[in-house]
Amino acid sequence: MATGFFVNERCFWHSGGNYSFLVPVGGLMQPSTAGGLPENPETKRRFKNLVEVTGLMRALATPDADPATEEDLRRIHPQSYLDMFRRKSAEGGGELGLRTPFGPDGYDIAALSAGLTKAALFEVLQGRLDNAYALSRPPGHHCLPDFPNGFCLLNNIAIALEAARAAGLADRVAVIDWDVHHGNGTEAIYYERADTLTISIHQERNYPRDSGDFEDRGAGAGEGLNLNIPLPPGGGHATYLEAFERLVIPQLHAFQPDAIVVACGFDASGVDPLGRMMAGSETFRAMTEMTMEAASELCEGKLVLTHEGGYSEAHVPFCGHAVLEALSGSQITAPDPLKDRIDSQQPGPRFEHYCSTLIAEMEAALEA
Repeated sequence: MATGFFVNERCFWHSGGNYSFLVPVGGLMQPSTAGGLPENPETKRRFKNLVEVTGLMRALATPDADPATEEDLRRIHPQSYLDMFRRKSAEGGGELGLRTPFGPDGYDIAALSAGLTKAALFEVLQGRLDNAYALSRPPGHHCLPDFPNGFCLLNNIAIALEAARAAGLADRVAVIDWDVHHGNGTEAIYYERADTLTISIHQERNYPRDSGDFEDRGAGAGEGLNLNIPLPPGGGHATYLEAFERLVIPQLHAFQPDAIVVACGFDASGVDPLGRMMAGSETFRAMTEMTMEAASELCEGKLVLTHEGGYSEAHVPFCGHAVLEALSGSQITAPDPLKDRIDSQQPGPRFEHYCSTLIAEMEAALEA
C-alpha cells in the first residue's frame, strides 16, 4: 500500500496554440518569446521534475494508466460533442468553447488526462493504493457536458466518478474543489443529484464571473448538496483553513461519503498570475492533511487528488510537493523558496476578521 502518482509525458504535449497570456497572437498582440497560454506544460512538468529530483518519487507508486474509453466519456458528454471534438482534433485543433484552444491530438490527450484520474480513483477504491494524485492535463473542472471552457475539454473528475459507479466501486462521493476558480462544470453535472456532494472554495467573481454564489445550493434531489464558498480577493492561509474547519469538514461529515475526490488547483497561490489569493504551499499541505483526516474518519482514507489549475512555474512544484509529502507521510521535503515572501504578505487582522465574518455568515446559513 502506498500513495500513487499518476503522470504521463504525453499530457505535457497538449498545446493551446499561439497566445500571449489569454489573448490570441495577431493584430496588435505581439507574439511571446516564451510561454503562451498560462495553461502550459511547464508548471506540471516542473512539479514532476521536482518530485524526481528530491527523491520523493521513489517513495510513490507510479502505475500506468490507459485513456478513458469512449463509453466512459459518453456517461458525461453527449456523442455530438465528442464527435465534434474528435473531428477538430483530427483536423489539427481549434477551439470548441470559451478559452479552450487545443492542437493536434487534443482529443486523445484529453482522454488520457481523464484516464489518469480514472485509474487513480480505481486503484484507491479497489484497495491497491492508500491514496493517489493524478497529474492530469488538460484540466477538467470547468467543462460542462456540452460546453468546454476555462482550458477544460473533458470533465476528468465526473468521467472517473461515473466509471467507478458503473463498476460498482462507489456510490456516495464528495468532491472538494480548492482551485481558485469556481468548479462550474462539476457543479452543473451534479447539481440535481443526491449521490454527489460538490464543494467549491474559490475567489469570488474570478472565473466564471457569473457563477459560484453561496446561494446556489443544488436543486431537486441534489438540494443542499452543492456548497460554494466564495472568498474575497486577498484571502490567505488563515482564511482558507477557517473555511475548511467551519464549512468544508462539517459538510463532509453530514454527507458521509464512500470516497473523497479533490480538484487540486494551485492557483490560489500568492504568486499566481490568474488568482488574487494569498495561499502558500503550507496552506495546500494543511488542507490536504485535514481532508486526509476526514477521509480516515468517514471512508477508510479513500482519497484522490487530481490536478486542475496553477500557473506559477516557480511555485506550483513546491505546492505540489507539499501535498505529496502529506499524502505519503514522507520525510523528504522541498523547502519552498517563496514561503517567506508569501508569509510576509498575509493579510492583517482587520481583513482576516472581515473574512471570518463572511465565513460565520455562511456557517449560520447552513445551520439554519
